[in-house]
Amino acid sequence: QVQLVESGGGLVQAGGSLRLSCAASGSIFSINSMDWYRQAPGKQRELVAVITSGGSTNYADSVKGRFTISRDNAKNTVYLQMNSLKPEDTAVYYCYALVTVTPLSGAYDYWGQGTQVTVSS
Repeated sequence: QVQLVESGGGLVQAGGSLRLSCAASGSIFSINSMDWYRQAPGKQRELVAVITSGGSTNYADSVKGRFTISRDNAKNTVYLQMNSLKPEDTAVYYCYALVTVTPLSGAYDYWGQGTQVTVSS
């Protein structure tokens, strides 16, 4: 079994910064993509940022230039540095990982429990 544990959410004023962390643990052979999603009240979950095992990144247009995703493969941890936060960034942020458990198994989806980010105006 694989667990993803997020941390770093909280309340911040507009223009402020937060850094989210997500650590994966358990039966892990390799982790392919590690992503951040978010879901605001009454809205669908949306992809925020993606980072591959090789370090390639991609961002939603709404966060480009403000958010930076990074990962530490040795620690199986992904980070999301969020700067210049806006009230519309308020959401529950979820970590996602595509994990290969054994060399003979396929890759499986795992999600964290979510961490609340609230940006006040």
